[in-house]
Formats: sequence, structure tokens, C-alpha cells
Amino acid sequence: MRIVFAGTPEFAVASLGAAARHHEVVAVYTQPDRPAGRGRGLMPSPVKLDAIARGIPVFQPETLKTPEAQAQLRALQPDLMIVVAYGLILPKAVLAIPTHGCWNVHASLLPRWRGAAPIQRAIEAGDAETGVCLMQMEAGLDTGPVLLHQATAISDSDTGGQLHDRLAQLGAQVLSDGLGLLRAGIKPIPRPQPDAGVTYAHKLDKAQARLDWSQDAAALARRVRAFNPWPVAEASLAGERVRIHGAVALEDNRGKAPGTVIAASREGIDIACGQGALRLRVVQREGGKAITAADYLNARRDLPVEG
Repeated sequence: MRIVFAGTPEFAVASLGAAARHHEVVAVYTQPDRPAGRGRGLMPSPVKLDAIARGIPVFQPETLKTPEAQAQLRALQPDLMIVVAYGLILPKAVLAIPTHGCWNVHASLLPRWRGAAPIQRAIEAGDAETGVCLMQMEAGLDTGPVLLHQATAISDSDTGGQLHDRLAQLGAQVLSDGLGLLRAGIKPIPRPQPDAGVTYAHKLDKAQARLDWSQDAAALARRVRAFNPWPVAEASLAGERVRIHGAVALEDNRGKAPGTVIAASREGIDIACGQGALRLRVVQREGGKAITAADYLNARRDLPVEG
């Protein structure tokens, strides 16, 4: 089969590998290079770097809505277009170009967590499981029928980064299974998504990473895990703004006001919350690197504790 692959971030790289192993990937579409790093130089996407390493032609249009971009895609004569975290909207005209339409690998068990940040929102919400879906794309946002899916449990210690990596591999496996069926002349059965249970995983915002000590400690602990490694939770610790890379919830806030430091030891720094307390285990001071609570306490021996 002649496959066109469209993807941009690291999450999509494993799926590109799965597509390229047994099929002819005639082109890769990825977003234009963006400024990044301290020098703000143009940085190619992870998918572009992988495609170049594989010797696959790369296209980087700003949009697929123009007649020129659509003519370019049509000239590739694709049997199938695979889309994984591409980041650009595919118009109806583009969806109709490949013989078998467009498949999407999405990191949730649809219809739960349609949208931009399904991995982080699943952790933040306290979901017990998530997974990946191979979906036949249509005009709506992640509304198409599901061809194949695979579930995985979310542990109490999973961070956004850890779950991201696991789902990237699971997505590549589900895609490989779907392509194997198609290669054998068996088109996976499209199953419409149910109307019940639809939720939307809105794009991550740095402002959402600011913790409010008046909230429940369990919810804050989930947010710390969900937002690691980006955008990383942050909060005020005894008057100092810190980023929080690791934390766990405790049941007892000792009756203290939210934001009060109620204990500090090598095990962590306990902050009273609206309900329970949050034990900070790994923090980052302004301009510094992530350090353990023990190292932070060595630097802040004057930290007020109201146990």
C-alpha cells in the first residue's frame, strides 16, 4: 500500500515506524519547523527527523485547506493516510483523497477524552484506565468510528510522561494490527462511538499548572503527575514560587489553614490543603534544577513549620 503519514510530536514517531516496517510510506506530512530553545532557532519536529533518517520525503504545509496543498497530496496517490497528533485540521476534501480514507491513532478510549490532551486529562481526572483507539477519521473532532482499540491501566504513580511513552507504543501496536488486517484484505469493522460518555480533553495551559492549596490534596497530587514533564505544577511554598515534579497526597492536614507547612523531613515537605495534605518530594526553585525535598530543606533551613 501507498501510505501518507501525518504527525508531528514524539508520540507519533513509534506509529511512523510501525507504518514504515511493512508498507511503502511515500510521504510524511508534519508541521513547519518552529522556533525553540534559548536561541529560538527553527527546530524540526521529531517526526520530521525520523522521516529524514528513513529517507522518506517530507512536506510541511501551513495548511491543507488550499487547492495547491490538496493537489500535492492527490498526486501522491495514497491508498491510506495515517494521522497521529498532526496538529492541523484535515478538510473533508483531504479525507476523501486516499482510497481507504484517513486513519487516526488517538490516545484515549473514545468517546472519553476527545481533543488535544487526553493523556494528561485522564490522569488529572483520576481515571483507572485509558488506552488508544484506531479511528476512521471524519469531519468532526475525534468523532469517527473506532476500528480497533487497546486499554491499559493507569497506576497511582504514572506521570504524564510515563503514560505518554506507554501509549505511544500501544498506539503503534494497534496501528500495526490494523494495517496487517488491511494488507490481508480484511478491512477493520468501523464501530460508531456511543453518544454517552463524551468528554473533551482541552489543550494544556500553563495557568492550569498553578496549584491552589485550598483544593483537595488528592486532586492536586493527580495534577502534579499529569503535568509532569510539561507544563509542571507550581505553587507558593512559604512565600517562594517553586515547581513541583513529584508529590503524594496525605489524609491529615492537622487542622491547619491551606498553604501551611505542617511537616518537613527527608521524606518530604507536607503542605496543608483544603482536604488532606500534599507531601512534596521533588521540587525546583527559580532558575534551578529539580531536587529532592531533603536538598531543598538544606538550602532553606529557615522554612517555617507549624506542625
